[in-house]
Amino acid sequence: MKGVETVNGIQIVDTTLRDGEQAAGIVFTAAEKIAIAKMLDRAGVHQIEAGIPAMGREEQETIKKIINLGLKAPILTWNRLNLGDIKASINCGANFVHISVPVSEIHIHCKLRKTRQWILDNIKRAVWYALNHGCRVSVGAEDASRADFAFLCEFAGVARGEGVERLRYADTLGILDPFSARERVRELIEVTGLDIEIHAHNDFGMAIANTVAAVKGGARYVSTTVNGIGERAGNAPVEDVDIAVERFMGYSFGLDRNVLSALSRFVAEATCRRLRYLNQAAK
Repeated sequence: MKGVETVNGIQIVDTTLRDGEQAAGIVFTAAEKIAIAKMLDRAGVHQIEAGIPAMGREEQETIKKIINLGLKAPILTWNRLNLGDIKASINCGANFVHISVPVSEIHIHCKLRKTRQWILDNIKRAVWYALNHGCRVSVGAEDASRADFAFLCEFAGVARGEGVERLRYADTLGILDPFSARERVRELIEVTGLDIEIHAHNDFGMAIANTVAAVKGGARYVSTTVNGIGERAGNAPVEDVDIAVERFMGYSFGLDRNVLSALSRFVAEATCRRLRYLNQAAK
């Protein structure tokens, strides 16, 4: 497309194999996960979030196989804020871990039954542990869109001081609009100096718009899934974000859209087959 420039420094972090599989009724086989990882890499996706090792042995074996494929894209694993999860990732051979941390009051107090100070103390401990085992570290601010902004900035500052590469701003309940997405990302970068990844959910049908707006606000990483699959209403679809960023910002991620098209069909067939099975089993 004439006048389109390749995106400089903005990367896609695809989480089809983690958040995508958290959609109700979707379970990929190990062979499907490996095939999806290969196709994401062939399409030119920059980073792949391959799953959650703490889920158990079967998940760990599949993640090991994906890591050992030797793909060009770095492979991330998703972890809660505890050393057990990170140890499971390291045992899989992971050298890039993402640590997800609840930062809203309702998640800290009602989900974890902890305090803000506990969050700050334990993110230091977890990041130190991962870095000292040779891992790159990304940190996720879970439910960031409902967090107290001052605490979110404090949390981000602590994470940066410990040596994390970036902060994932997670709109966990999908409550942002494009105006607030752009402004909050811009302010967070301005205050903390951290690279930001936008992780948008589609509860109000705004995942694509919020992702593009966050990029306009300075986000350097965008979280996507193939076909937008994911929890509840889903996530930002990689194929749509790719086109939207080109259309509205004049940038290209340089993805191979022929491979993306084939990948979209493959994931659609895999998810529909599972849903058909569940529907039949329920009769």
